[in-house]
Amino acid sequence: MWFRRDLRLADNPALLAACEADQVVPLFVVDPLLWSRSGPVRRAYLSRSLAALDEALGGALVVRHGDPRHVVPEVAAESGAGAVHLAADFAPYGSRRDDEVADALAAASSGVELRRLGSPYAVAPGRVLKDDGTPFRVYSAFQRRWAEHGWRAPVEAPAKPSWAAVKSEALPDEPTPDGMQLPPAGEEAARTAWTLFRDDRLAAYAEGRNLPATDGASGMSTYLKYGEIHPRTMLHDLASGDSASSYRRELAWRDFYADVLWHDPDSARRDLRPEMREMEYDEPGPLFEAWKKGRTGFPIVDAGMRQMRATGRMHNRVRMICASFVVKDLHVWWGHGARHFMHWLADGDLPSNQHGWQWVAGTGTDAAPYYRVFNPTLQGKKFDPDGSYVRRWVEELRDVPASQIHEPKRVPGYPDPIVDHAAERKESLARYERVRSRSQ
Repeated sequence: MWFRRDLRLADNPALLAACEADQVVPLFVVDPLLWSRSGPVRRAYLSRSLAALDEALGGALVVRHGDPRHVVPEVAAESGAGAVHLAADFAPYGSRRDDEVADALAAASSGVELRRLGSPYAVAPGRVLKDDGTPFRVYSAFQRRWAEHGWRAPVEAPAKPSWAAVKSEALPDEPTPDGMQLPPAGEEAARTAWTLFRDDRLAAYAEGRNLPATDGASGMSTYLKYGEIHPRTMLHDLASGDSASSYRRELAWRDFYADVLWHDPDSARRDLRPEMREMEYDEPGPLFEAWKKGRTGFPIVDAGMRQMRATGRMHNRVRMICASFVVKDLHVWWGHGARHFMHWLADGDLPSNQHGWQWVAGTGTDAAPYYRVFNPTLQGKKFDPDGSYVRRWVEELRDVPASQIHEPKRVPGYPDPIVDHAAERKESLARYERVRSRSQ
């Protein structure tokens, strides 16, 4: 069993199939390419998640460091394995890597088979299509077809697994970045977090999910990223009602973005909409560095950026506000901001991150017939009306009254706004009009 983004025992079809055969080598390969690209937060969290998986396996997890194209065939040969089981990977690199591993296994003298069962998604990319067989580019239409398609029921963990004794290298031990507090890792922590949300907070989710100062969000994105819980397990637990339906739609967004990226792998690094590739942007400079540090002078933006650096997380509504500020107020291409998010977010997930940024930038999937520009001040007043979220993360503004919290005046140690939003909004719209006129 080759574990990747499925670091759990329950609801794991590939693991269940492997255990039905014979003794199983539970393998995780620390791929130096992915490890180097992950950033310190995801590396630290992955280290803890692997330690939790090893404990759940009774210390039987086999860890190897190196290129999976070589490591997986080597471990299969060492153990005399007849097959390698895994959940399918649909990301550009992962899909390509798995095909090459399959070829390497087939070329070996024993002809070991690579068996893909399941995926990290409720509905795997490529399964939800329009009537004409083409992929969806609009979420609402995708979500309706996704719900009609449905998903399989969860499966139990293997009853009596037998783990093979194979030499293992050391588990990675990445330190948590200074001053950062990460959530507890592992399948047990994921199930506990899900149960608490489902039983105590889900009923208020439809209204509370947009309020960053409350505990209205589920906090499950990091656990989903590493497959410590499967979305199918969560969907199985959702009943009827507005909040359950709202949360179900959020899980559909995750599948939608994975589907979009699978059909257009290049959209991880370039605009999905070809006509928007002509948009004029400025190079990142001192203002972009101020955004990174949470020193823009716009309290809701600064609170989000500081929350990310302190916890490896950021509320989804605030992510949109921070992303809009980069693209629409600083006129910096979304890819620079997306890269910074992937570096510091524990739940940094390529499809959701890249296409979430493009949705905000107006260069990706979007049914809206206009070019939206978030006003950070108005967004703060609407979604953090009493300033509780801002005060939690922006220490300089702790004593500012609610009436001034989103437009503070001359607070010692806190910067004045680094841009005039009204002026930059006009500039952003002017650039958009120039692109649109050229494409007509």
